[in-house]
Amino acid sequence: MNQPVQQTHLSKSRKLTAVNGQASPNAKVNIKPLHPTYTDNLSVTQRLQFIQKLQSSLEIDTLIQQLFNTINGLIELDGLTYLHKEYDLTIHCGKTKHHSCSYRIITETDQLGEIIGYRQQRFTEEELTCLEDLLHYVVCPLRNALQYRSAIQAALYDPLTGAGNRIALDNALHRELQVCKREKQPLSLLVLDLDYFKQINDSYGHSAGDYVLKQTVACLHNSLRNVDMVFRYGGEEFIVLLSKTSKKAAAVVAERLRKSIEDMQCQYNNIAIPLTASLGTSTLGAKDTIQDLFNRADQALYRAKASGRNVVISS
Repeated sequence: MNQPVQQTHLSKSRKLTAVNGQASPNAKVNIKPLHPTYTDNLSVTQRLQFIQKLQSSLEIDTLIQQLFNTINGLIELDGLTYLHKEYDLTIHCGKTKHHSCSYRIITETDQLGEIIGYRQQRFTEEELTCLEDLLHYVVCPLRNALQYRSAIQAALYDPLTGAGNRIALDNALHRELQVCKREKQPLSLLVLDLDYFKQINDSYGHSAGDYVLKQTVACLHNSLRNVDMVFRYGGEEFIVLLSKTSKKAAAVVAERLRKSIEDMQCQYNNIAIPLTASLGTSTLGAKDTIQDLFNRADQALYRAKASGRNVVISS
């Protein structure tokens, strides 16, 4: 269905299903009386309030939560999910219930993802008409939020691996240093370098090397806490920032990462690529600067590589 929306078009694919994807035409449901706000057409004031709330933030998570809260004030919803495969986004608000309605938001130039509403009882045609009317106003705020997210990703993240870049590292180091001093908590840093990475590129090709880098970052994230941060410093070298982590704990984390990379099943075009890493660690001292913290970890890494690689050295 194509309808004009602010000089563009919104293509919506509606489907009514149960949560498991199976239609349930014989399901017994209790249809509650309609909200008085949508038994009649929405007023100009209601529409303006709806638009204003959706324009209150460029953060996609905040936007979707605001969308759920605002729609729920007009149409009863138990939950709402937003999906966007290209951006690897799954944002859920509320609860998943038996019945759902799904809309793919598509304009002439953009694929803006899919919005799914959930509730226990069936949606009536009048409710769906109102919901579709409201979703027209989501197009511009949603496009803006996705563009903002892309700009942030481009500015702060390595495009190949998804790890933070050097700008993000610098920001994080200064922020964590302030937290460390204010809360009198330890701060540790790991420098990790993939062993003989040039040989991987020479033997298997640069596409294989890129694949190995992406798999390495995924492996690191899977072996760390959510609060730990991974950055690509350059080439095959990575920085791991460990907040509230002592020297002893940092050595344990570094050894876990080393072992995880060594055990990683890195398969590229059905070819197993052996992989190891060397790591150096350091922990912030009372009089250390950020540069001191980094230099000691870097020197420890140098000693790890000089000692035969695939080891952890703590400074």
